[in-house]
Amino acid sequence: MASTQQIKSRIGSVKNTKQITKAMQLVAASKMRKAQEAASSTRYFSKTARELLTRLRQLVDIRQYALFRARPIKSRLLIVITSDRGLAGAYDSNVLKTYLAALKKDKAAGVKNYTIVIGRKGSNLVSRLSEVETVGVYHDFPTDPDANELQPIVSAAVQMYIEETVDAVDIIYTKFNSTVSQEVATMHLLPAGFEDEQVSEQIRLADFEPNESAVLENATLRLIESQLLQTMLESFASEYSMRMLAMKNATDNASDLVEDLTLAFNNARQAAITQELAEITGGAEAMSE
Repeated sequence: MASTQQIKSRIGSVKNTKQITKAMQLVAASKMRKAQEAASSTRYFSKTARELLTRLRQLVDIRQYALFRARPIKSRLLIVITSDRGLAGAYDSNVLKTYLAALKKDKAAGVKNYTIVIGRKGSNLVSRLSEVETVGVYHDFPTDPDANELQPIVSAAVQMYIEETVDAVDIIYTKFNSTVSQEVATMHLLPAGFEDEQVSEQIRLADFEPNESAVLENATLRLIESQLLQTMLESFASEYSMRMLAMKNATDNASDLVEDLTLAFNNARQAAITQELAEITGGAEAMSE
């Protein structure tokens, strides 16, 4: 059995760790609330943007617009959104498992892969994959990115699609459902216009001024950009939520461990006292003989 001094030292160490995880839990909770509000406030706009692209696809002869033309997929660009820091539970591992599964599926189908990675955790993995060509790596995005910060990623994806370097662009990200529920999802970004998207009655009845073609030419890039922005906001909200829960679990585990160590400390101290009493009693009996 460990000595009382060793157990006492461990109790102090665990309490210090608990203070750190508790502080990290509170920080993550604060950031999660802001990220959740940002993701929720733009979700309707993102949905409407997808519906608009889908409706324009139905109204215009898309064969003359490169970003709308679908073609057989021989190569694909995957935009993978991960975190810059760990201690977020299974957040990164879930995204990267989906990414690796997509690579395996494309390899079996003879599809070449290109990758844009957002986050250090993703870049650490991709740098070790010899069969994947990395187009770009981006770190330290703010939790409320603007159009200028997203422009390099959108421009690279659009250029590769127009030049037919890739035949599809997909985003692998984490969708925020609630504080305790997040799921990895794949969003199709290009070709633009989404055949499986349900178009609301308001969008179907909308008038496009001056005409559908003009709106399509001037708004398509912005609408595509909004899709990338929404996936990043959803991912940030999911990351901070999972980090908050991970730190809460770590704090709770530390509390349980302190209780167990305190019990062990009391038992060890009681055993030491009992041993000392036995030695005193034995010594007294020896002297009385």
